[in-house]
Amino acid sequence: MTNSDFYSKNQRNEANHAGEFGCTLQELRSLMELRGTEAVVKIKETYGETEGLCRHLKTSPTEGLAGTAADLEKRKLIFGKNFIPPKKPKTFIQLVWEALQDVTLIILEIAAIISLGLSFYQPPGEGNEGCGTATGGAEDEGEAEAGWIEGAAILLSVICVVLVTAFNDWSKEKQFRGLQSRIEQEQKFTVVRGGQVIQIPVAEIVVGDIAQVKYGDLLPADGIFIQGNDLKIDESSLTGESDQVRKSVDKDPMLLSGTHVMEGSGRMLVTAVGVNSQTGIIFTLLGAGGEEEEKKDKKGRFLNTSKQQDGAAAMEMQPLKSAEGGEGDDKDKKKSNMHKKEKSVLQGKLTKLAVQIGKAGLVMSAITVIILVLYFAIDTFVVKKKQWLPECTPVYVQYFVKFFIIGVTVLVVAVPEGLPLAVTISLAYSVKKMMKDNNLVRHLDACETMGNATAICSDKTGTLTTNRMTVVQAYIGDVHYKEIPDPDSVPAKTLELLVNAIAINSAYTTKILPPEKEGGLPRQVGNKTECGLLGFVLDLKQDYEPVRNLIPEEKLYKVYTFNSVRKSMSTVIKMPDGSFRMYSKGASEIVLKKCSRILNAAGEPRIFRPRDRDEMVKKVIEPMACDGLRTICVAFRDFNSSPEPDWDNENDILSDLTCICVVGIEDPVRPEVPEAIRKCQRAGITVRMVTGDNINTARAIAIKCGIIHPGEDFLCLEGKEFNRRIRNEKGEIEQERIDKIWPKLRVLARSSPTDKHTLVKGIIDSTQVEQRQVVAVTGDGTNDGPALKKADVGFAMGIAGTDVAKEASDIILTDDNFSSIVKAVMWGRNVYDSISKFLQFQLTVNIVAVIVAFTGACITQDSPLKAVQMLWVNLIMDTFASLALATEPPTEALLLRKPYGRNKPLISRTMMKNILGHAVYQLTLIFTLLFVGEKMFKIDSGRNAPLHSPPSEHYTIIFNTFVMMQLFNEINARKIHGERNVFDGIFRNPIFCTIVLGTFAIQIVIVQFGGKPFSCSPLQLDQWMWCVFIGLGELVWGQVIATIPTSRLKFLKEAGRLTEKEEVPEEELNEDVEEIDHAERELRRGQILWFRGLNRIQTQIEVVNTFKSGTSFQGALRRQSSVTSQTQDVTNISSPSHVSLSNALSSPTTTLHSPILSCYISLHYPDTGIWITLCTVDALHHSSQVNVNLLLEQ
Repeated sequence: MTNSDFYSKNQRNEANHAGEFGCTLQELRSLMELRGTEAVVKIKETYGETEGLCRHLKTSPTEGLAGTAADLEKRKLIFGKNFIPPKKPKTFIQLVWEALQDVTLIILEIAAIISLGLSFYQPPGEGNEGCGTATGGAEDEGEAEAGWIEGAAILLSVICVVLVTAFNDWSKEKQFRGLQSRIEQEQKFTVVRGGQVIQIPVAEIVVGDIAQVKYGDLLPADGIFIQGNDLKIDESSLTGESDQVRKSVDKDPMLLSGTHVMEGSGRMLVTAVGVNSQTGIIFTLLGAGGEEEEKKDKKGRFLNTSKQQDGAAAMEMQPLKSAEGGEGDDKDKKKSNMHKKEKSVLQGKLTKLAVQIGKAGLVMSAITVIILVLYFAIDTFVVKKKQWLPECTPVYVQYFVKFFIIGVTVLVVAVPEGLPLAVTISLAYSVKKMMKDNNLVRHLDACETMGNATAICSDKTGTLTTNRMTVVQAYIGDVHYKEIPDPDSVPAKTLELLVNAIAINSAYTTKILPPEKEGGLPRQVGNKTECGLLGFVLDLKQDYEPVRNLIPEEKLYKVYTFNSVRKSMSTVIKMPDGSFRMYSKGASEIVLKKCSRILNAAGEPRIFRPRDRDEMVKKVIEPMACDGLRTICVAFRDFNSSPEPDWDNENDILSDLTCICVVGIEDPVRPEVPEAIRKCQRAGITVRMVTGDNINTARAIAIKCGIIHPGEDFLCLEGKEFNRRIRNEKGEIEQERIDKIWPKLRVLARSSPTDKHTLVKGIIDSTQVEQRQVVAVTGDGTNDGPALKKADVGFAMGIAGTDVAKEASDIILTDDNFSSIVKAVMWGRNVYDSISKFLQFQLTVNIVAVIVAFTGACITQDSPLKAVQMLWVNLIMDTFASLALATEPPTEALLLRKPYGRNKPLISRTMMKNILGHAVYQLTLIFTLLFVGEKMFKIDSGRNAPLHSPPSEHYTIIFNTFVMMQLFNEINARKIHGERNVFDGIFRNPIFCTIVLGTFAIQIVIVQFGGKPFSCSPLQLDQWMWCVFIGLGELVWGQVIATIPTSRLKFLKEAGRLTEKEEVPEEELNEDVEEIDHAERELRRGQILWFRGLNRIQTQIEVVNTFKSGTSFQGALRRQSSVTSQTQDVTNISSPSHVSLSNALSSPTTTLHSPILSCYISLHYPDTGIWITLCTVDALHHSSQVNVNLLLEQ
């Protein structure tokens, strides 16, 4: 059903049922198209406040829908389901058609059809002796009739190849859709039904639901904001505006599907779902166009086909930008180089290799055809001096067609069309298996890139640790308790304040529930740090529920939610006497700086001076942090009722606090992590911890995990220090500075998401090591998006991760566990090795088959391996071998070697040795059989047989031996690093065993019963025994080859190497597109204008000119500040006689409210007597505001 059918059906339903609800689908749709105050006015006029709208939709703002099945069904019928019909998958027929587009297959089809046509054409000169060697030989009528069989057999085998390819594509597509739907089913959203807060799949959301939105959510439907605090939304996916939009009930209550919640929390009334939501409407408009854009949007990776399944769940609505005007043109330019990530390493190497092999094959097949034709022509017309008679033409043409078919067959065997197949099978198989290892792969090639990873930047909380927070130490009333204190020893006043501060100043969705199993640990729901604090309240034999019931969420006066800049959370409540009280909690060193009092042993506030604070940091906080605890400070402040404080002036509000207590929260390291990290280090992967935690805590955990070992030379930095070291005087990041730091950096603490992005980008762009670093990053927060996108492989947390993080990632860790990343590395390396195994096998067959066909054709006028036989060999080699070798399960041994890196060749020396070694063995035997086989087996020779002669035993033995050798060589190909035991772990791979035995069985059938179509004549048992015996020789020969030391064979070339040169242009192309992603935009917004040397001087020149011409220079400055183009004309301007460049007067630091004047450049223009000094004022975060000081000296 197309979107439009879906839509019209809904409209019909709507007409029938409009009476049941107070508003129709159409009304709601038009309401959702309004923004800001317009929408507020419209809601007031039409429904009288949001409560009125809730009544119209028969729902309650606090209790939600009743949730009865009948009611939900009715809503789905009238207002539609929250589901956007996906694009139809390709049908099997379409896939077959695509497989038929293969050039080699087309050539074969043409050859086969010509061959068929000619075999049915009986020329008049058939019996004519004059037509060369056309007749003669043992040919009876029946045989002549069978001439069509070869053409038919070729066509049949082409059909086989096509069906197999199409089936593979189809199952791949199906797997991928399954994967997608699994990602979607896992996407749940929190709604209130019947007064209970429950999580339901996104597709189950209906109009009238009350949904709870919180930081990091991706909104699954359109709705109206009915209550909440400090909610900020990133609507860039719909509007292209990167600024966050603040939502409030009275100013802008419209929440749109597909947008991201960047801060705050609240409740919304769902008003439009599925195709009727804003995102759905756009999708309907875009139709297929949207999907095309989507393709380009997804990092140029494998298309995430059913991306659109769950309404808004995964909308990256980039295409909309062009609607804003101005962006449309460069959109097209960008499309051409929209592949954000360069081709994956493996694909790059494979493409190159396939092209090289293809060229060689083409040359060989051309030579084969030319030689055959020349030999025939010379033999017939020169040596035997025959005339070309008109009646003989068809006979000759038939010969030429035969030669052509042989040539094409050589080409077919030479071109490894199985390569892409092997890669696909290997990746698809790995992806399926990785699901069991808790890796949900969203982009196929991320799996293979992971095998080359050289660095992993991991979060701490939840990835390296269990994310089960418990308070284990506390500092209350001047006493440092090393374990949970007895409630009686804490002053009653302090205890009451503490319970209120924790219960009220945390998300009400965070709860501690009774354990699922008897004797288990209580379940923690919601934010884990808050769970730890609530657990502390319970440990103090208190209860937080009564406090929350007394002050429900609606009564909270103002909430400052936690974000990565504030690093604290505060909640204001109105006291019964009209005054206000604010509770705060946050990172201890940050909150303590804002405290001016602290509760003493009696529960009374006493003065808390900076020196008391320093002492407390030394005696309480550092010892806690060194035990690997997170320290959280809980504080409060009272405000008078009049005048009411200015709540928006955050800096004044969050000061002058009174500290209630400091607690140390333990988040134990996951037991399996140290071992996993040790494996990574052994495998040549550096693990770095990037965390928002205190540096002492981070260091303690890093030591426990084994990221750092005491006595090693490493760096642990805080975000501030990191930024100081990597930026120059102007506040720009310099790659050379990063290069000095990253190789030794192991822990980055108190870091912001921007720091994480900077570090990842710095490591990836670094040129100081000869291999480009391949970086994996884990992230869970909304703000980790840029870093996850920038990394080669982004891992998002399946449990703790926000939707935004999952959207930006390549792999989702369904158990949030670091050791699953190690599994991903293993699978990635395994994919690479599987491809190498397949190549080693395939190339041996290629070399042998091509040489046999080529030499055979040149010497005996006829390829010993017939076209159909070659196609069968091709099938074994390509399809079956890729299945067998690409499905080898990974072993721990893969983690004992260093990553291969980008410029290690696909085919190593050892593999080259194996390929050539086995080729020599096979060729020797085949040529022996070809030229003296008939004497050995005492049979008729099959050489120089006439055109339609019956199949000979001689050539059948050659074909059979050839296949046997391939089968046993397939076992050899299982090892590529020169291991001796090729049977090692063979039974762990049932697919391999099945395929080898299956091929063997089919081979028996072909030889014994294949007859004319397969050009086979049945063999006796002893002949079979010889064939198998020669095949078994492969295994023995494999051992012989393994004995030759590779180091001696210097002359062997490697193949399939990616050279640096070829990568650079690609990367540079990508840089342009990549550069301006959001994080970058944030970093560069202020600097882009002023940190461009040319512009700087142009500014001077503009101002001088203005002065000369006497026009208002205010205008010039205003005009200049908007100039970012570097294409201005810098001619005919008097150049300054004196230019002095002065360094910044002091390096920009980030102390609050202390703008620093940095003067960069002074120019003196003698003809006007003007000195100009350009200065920038660096306020907080270097948001370079610009003052141009014009120092006029007359």
